Amino acid sequence: MELNLRKGDKVWVEDKDSAWIAGDVLDSPGNKVHVETSTGKQVFVSSEKLFRRDPDEEERNGVDDMTKLAYLHEAGVLYNLQRRYALNDIYTYTGSILIAVNPFKKLPHLYNGYMMEQYKGAPFGELSPHVFAVAEVAYRAMIDDSRSQSILVSGESGAGKTETTKLIMQYLTYVGGRASEGDRNVEQQVLESNPLLEAFGNAKTVRNDNSSRFGKFVEIQFDANGRISGAAIRTYLLERSRVVRITDPERNYHCFYQLCASGSDAEKYKLSSPRKFHYLNQSKTYDLEGVSNAEEYKNTRRAMDIVGISRDEQEGIFRTLAAILHLGNVEFSSGKEHDSSVVKDPESRIHLQMAADLFRCDANLLLASLCTRSILTREGTIIKALDCNAAVTSRDALAKTVYARLFDWLVDKINRSVGQDPNSRFQIGVLDIYGFECFKSNSFEQFCINFANEKLQQHFNEHIFKMEQDEYRKEEINWSYIEFIDNQDVLDLIEKKPIGVIALLDEACLFPRSTHESFSMKLFQNCKFHPRLEKAKFSETDFTLSHYAGKVTYQTETFLDKNRDYTIVEHKNLLSSSKCPFVSGLFASASEESARSSYKFSSVSSRFKQQLQALMETLSKTEPHYVRCVKPNTLNRPQKFENLSVLHQLRCGGVLEAVRISVAGYPTRRNYSDFVDRFGLLTPEFMDGSNDEQALTEKILRKLGLGNYQLGRTRVFLRAGQIGILDSRRAEVLDASARIIQRRLRTFVTHQNFIAARASAISIQAYCRGCLSRNAYAARRNAAAAVFVQKHARRWLSRCAYVKLVSAALVIQSCIHADSARLKFAHQKEHRAASLIQARWRMHKFRTAFRHRQSSIIAIQCCWRQKLAKREFRKLKQAANEAGALRLAKTKLEKRLEDLEWRLQLEKRLRTSGEEAKSGELSKLQKTLESFSLKLDAARLATINECNKNAVLQKQLDISMKEKATVERELNGMVELEKDNTSLKKSMNSLEKKNLALEKELLSAKTDCNNTLQKLKEADNRCSELQTSVQNLEEKLSHLENENHVLRQKTLSISPERIGRILGESPQQKHSSAVVPAQIDRTSVFETPTPSKRVMPFSHSLSESRRSKFTAERNVEIHELLSRCIKENLGFNDDKPLAACVIYKCLLHWHAFESESTAIFNIIIEGINEALKGGDENSVLPYWLSNSSALLCLLQRNLRTNSFQNASAQRSGRAAYGVKSPYKINGPDDGVPHIEAKYPAILFKQHLTACVEKIYGLIRDNLKKELSPLLGLCIQAPKASRGTTGKSSRSPSVPQQSPSSQWENILKFLDSLMSRLRENHVPSFFIRKLVTQVFSFINLSLFNSLLLRRECCTFSNGEYVKSGITELEKWIARGKEEFSGTSWHELSFIRQAVGFLVIHQKRKKSLDEISQDLCPALTIRQIYRISTLYWDDKYGTQSVSSEVVSQMRVLVDKDSSQKLTSNSFLLDDDMSIPFSAEDMDKAIPVLDPSEIEPPKFVSEYICAQSLVKKPSTASVSKQIL
Repeated sequence: MELNLRKGDKVWVEDKDSAWIAGDVLDSPGNKVHVETSTGKQVFVSSEKLFRRDPDEEERNGVDDMTKLAYLHEAGVLYNLQRRYALNDIYTYTGSILIAVNPFKKLPHLYNGYMMEQYKGAPFGELSPHVFAVAEVAYRAMIDDSRSQSILVSGESGAGKTETTKLIMQYLTYVGGRASEGDRNVEQQVLESNPLLEAFGNAKTVRNDNSSRFGKFVEIQFDANGRISGAAIRTYLLERSRVVRITDPERNYHCFYQLCASGSDAEKYKLSSPRKFHYLNQSKTYDLEGVSNAEEYKNTRRAMDIVGISRDEQEGIFRTLAAILHLGNVEFSSGKEHDSSVVKDPESRIHLQMAADLFRCDANLLLASLCTRSILTREGTIIKALDCNAAVTSRDALAKTVYARLFDWLVDKINRSVGQDPNSRFQIGVLDIYGFECFKSNSFEQFCINFANEKLQQHFNEHIFKMEQDEYRKEEINWSYIEFIDNQDVLDLIEKKPIGVIALLDEACLFPRSTHESFSMKLFQNCKFHPRLEKAKFSETDFTLSHYAGKVTYQTETFLDKNRDYTIVEHKNLLSSSKCPFVSGLFASASEESARSSYKFSSVSSRFKQQLQALMETLSKTEPHYVRCVKPNTLNRPQKFENLSVLHQLRCGGVLEAVRISVAGYPTRRNYSDFVDRFGLLTPEFMDGSNDEQALTEKILRKLGLGNYQLGRTRVFLRAGQIGILDSRRAEVLDASARIIQRRLRTFVTHQNFIAARASAISIQAYCRGCLSRNAYAARRNAAAAVFVQKHARRWLSRCAYVKLVSAALVIQSCIHADSARLKFAHQKEHRAASLIQARWRMHKFRTAFRHRQSSIIAIQCCWRQKLAKREFRKLKQAANEAGALRLAKTKLEKRLEDLEWRLQLEKRLRTSGEEAKSGELSKLQKTLESFSLKLDAARLATINECNKNAVLQKQLDISMKEKATVERELNGMVELEKDNTSLKKSMNSLEKKNLALEKELLSAKTDCNNTLQKLKEADNRCSELQTSVQNLEEKLSHLENENHVLRQKTLSISPERIGRILGESPQQKHSSAVVPAQIDRTSVFETPTPSKRVMPFSHSLSESRRSKFTAERNVEIHELLSRCIKENLGFNDDKPLAACVIYKCLLHWHAFESESTAIFNIIIEGINEALKGGDENSVLPYWLSNSSALLCLLQRNLRTNSFQNASAQRSGRAAYGVKSPYKINGPDDGVPHIEAKYPAILFKQHLTACVEKIYGLIRDNLKKELSPLLGLCIQAPKASRGTTGKSSRSPSVPQQSPSSQWENILKFLDSLMSRLRENHVPSFFIRKLVTQVFSFINLSLFNSLLLRRECCTFSNGEYVKSGITELEKWIARGKEEFSGTSWHELSFIRQAVGFLVIHQKRKKSLDEISQDLCPALTIRQIYRISTLYWDDKYGTQSVSSEVVSQMRVLVDKDSSQKLTSNSFLLDDDMSIPFSAEDMDKAIPVLDPSEIEPPKFVSEYICAQSLVKKPSTASVSKQIL
């Protein structure tokens, strides 16, 4: 189509390297267009070979639905996919078709459970494109339309078809799963069938490490309720030839390599490295990168267990695989005759024997079936020997047949194990089939694959055409028939009889002497005039078919061999008679029909044709959905996009054909509001504030003279090329406007320059006048300064002469004074020196005497210290012996601990569920005691070590003392012989030095001894600490024993007769157990505690019958009173809940907290639960939250657990003296009396705590349910709510719109919430928590919606949400901090995200500024998501720079590689209860129930009359007077 191009237009230019490249039009002379490409190259191109390019596409990061492209063509589609793939947006819609680009890396945040929950129930197109959205559409269509669905997943090898199929099945099991039956369930078996079929049907190819070498159609069956009820799997065209023949660098099927790496199983089957087996070593690739064959073998085994394959069957499967590998190593050589063959060598015979053992058949029969053939004739059976090549062919045929039957058995077993539901009403079929293939060498497999793709493409074209027509009908526009390319002629050429390719191939296979030359010749003779068939240029046997995706040349050398599916009767008879049940079960019993040959012919192509026809019939009965998988590059590397390869896949996948069908109709479809926003500037005279956007659209189109358009209900439909005309007109208007703006700007700039020049001239003149004046002033100032300087110079000369004279006089005086001072100093120096000499001589004499005396004193001190050290050593030795006493104490403690453990085991049997925490604490104390015992043993060992060290030191000390005594004796001798033996002075000096050394050693020994003493003291302290810890443990154990006694009271105090009486009593009597004691002589707890009744027991005043009747009536009255207090809304008295106060006062009056029964407490809890079920939740729940929390706080502050001694004393005291007051003042600081409560009261407090948490959770969940639709309206279509203005937001005449009524509804909702809570006097503590969690939910919902919907990440939507957040901020400011709390901080995520959306100049922001200043609370993944989804629909500004996006992508990929537990960009909802009973006790004000006046109806009940205050005598007398 010829384009009207002008200078500056954006176009796409065809390029041989990049398919299409962006360019700008420089000029358009004649038919040629001068274009400058993005690489800087200038070319001349015909306008027919150019495509228009939307200039706004560069500012966006692609569109999620390519039908939204302004120009729908292959260049726009390719560029859009490339932009989205660079941002890790791998999914894109083309209408209802999903295009999935393989990222070649893990993206776990896209496939977690939270993401599945988001897409569950979401309309198609509302959220970002995803494979879950397609599965959701199929599932909802099945439920709503009561029709079966199918999902067709196609693509070339390595495009991710298998993974996409897994995700679809995972989502279907998520939304349609059911409770498991037994150990396995249907959905788990369906999912686990994938790795099992992958192991036996997938292999490494040149393009993919896990390529499916078969087609698979999974039917997931559902019941009437939409739950999975069964499943079935069908397979197509397994590549059998891969079993025996592979090329480098491909691999055989995965299961062979897994079995070789299985370890013990491989040894059992005599398997070793894959390099030693012929069927595996034809390629040098044995391992896959990042894949462990041993781990995959375990996964395959686990999948077999889940699917339901027994251990014996698994043994048979792997036995068969091992036999195939051994069979491939059997080699043949020529026999005695030229046309015979025998086993080549002993190694081959070993493998033959091993294969026979694994097949459990006779080795000679196996050899005979491989080397000979039997032919039946009229005269008899003729045995024909086979040559080496024929024997190898027979061996390979046996291996292929066995593997094919094994694969078919696996599929049948999976179907039987999973189970098909014959009563299933609907089903969803998932087709995972190979895509269109075109290689350098294309054989029979490629022919069948492309034949299947031709069939599917025909079905695809019909579906796309039907969707186009449905779209036109939905919009109620006039439409005509759209022509589309029908590939029926290609299908007729392939499958039509009798001259189709398949028919001619089957005919050639029937004749033994036929060759591929004869088949090709016959094909060209019968179809030489067919337009879709061509003859290859350089080959006589190759032929070329023109498929929908392009021409493919097929090599026919192996067509006949691969089409023949011979079943050799000898092989069948041999294996059917195998002793292995599994192997014999793979082959039916041998047929008794006689034939001329043992070969049974079956056509692979005909069987595949029949399977394909059945598949098409199945698909025609379902509603199809399409997923096209694309492989972005041939290197399997992430973030690499090869344009030519992707474009070829788009053509092969039919995506461009769908685009062509759309282009044939009305390819450009715009909402009326978008159309008016973009093209309203062409007709400004119509933009008068009209609200009818459809009328505005029609006026614009009519004025421009466009006729090829249709106006639908919600959108305008334009023919191909019309949007280009509109954009050209728009560009002209914008250019004219730009020229006007430029002209006005130049005028403004010139005028400003003139004003600036005039102001400059005036400034220069003023400056010149100022300079002249300043010069004259300077001359006058210099003359005055000269006179002033002369005056001061004369004064300075006179002063200098005077100063010189004074200084000379001072020098003379100072010299005279110095001379006299030196003489005096010399005399004083001589006197001081004489005195110093005398002092030093006297000091020498006294120091010599002092040293002699000091040495004697030190000797005496050493002896004394030695004596003290010995005493201390004896004390330490005695202390070390006392460690044995500690050991005995430890033994006693251990025995006592064992006794306590035995008693605790007995107590555990009598405890209820509430005792688990105490048992846990006991175990912790036991572990602590053991640790203390270990510490005690360590301390004892340390003490022993210190004692040993002391002994060593003592020995050293003894040696030192002996040496010192010897020295002293020598010194005494030297003193006696000092006058006569002067020659021994040198030896005496040496001995003195030795003595000094010994004294130093003695001091060091003393220091060590002191250190040892200090360590021993520390050990004593540690022992004392351990003893203190043991005592504390004993106290804790006794405390636990006291608490456990409370639990035993109920069981130990009830007699067997009373148990039987309780089990048989009436419901009214059951209530009496709450207040009537078990002892007969105990006073009734309902009596008023008067002195007379304390003296005389109740049993003496009433008979047994009257007492039981009175008790029953009183219990019924109690039940009625409590029920009435709970059912009726008693309201509030002075902001205090009346019901809670009345119930607490009644329980206090009836001594219920001292009762051994829980019946009265059960009545209260059950009554509250019944009250919560009935009535209006908006009023009932806040009312009971206020009452139950008040009652809980009263219990929390006034109840206390009894100790063991108090319980014993109370039992003995009450048995003798009757009932005493329930209050026992323990003297707390607050002065509030604590009630000694028993176990039922404590259990009641726990149940009441759970009740408060339940009520709070119900209120919170109800608030979220009411708030969710309001938030959905706020985030879904803010533009739609403003669309009634009929005017674009860019129009300068319309002011900024105020926030829509949706935000006002949210504010009204918050106001009503506050009014409900405050009317029921809910404590501010709960209001603050509720409001905080409501705002947290608002933050979560708005933020997640922003990240999941591209249409929400816009500038205008950011302004809209920001205005709503401003209203919420005002609401928080109006409320007090007492109620709002930290609500404003809960909106941090949405506030920062919206603030990022509405800022300008995003491209100038660095990553640090964004992550630290603008969005500190957001993660890099969240910022990356917002940056890639953002597009400015108001001012056309761009998102962040590509450098920042690259930095964020690196960080995101790094986080993904670290495999974090949760790397999703979405926020999680917090469902926890944000408070505890202690928090309530601290936050809620003190409540005094004694000040509350009970309601009037309480006085009607005798059991509660004492609660009503009676008027005094004075007041009664006053009333009488």
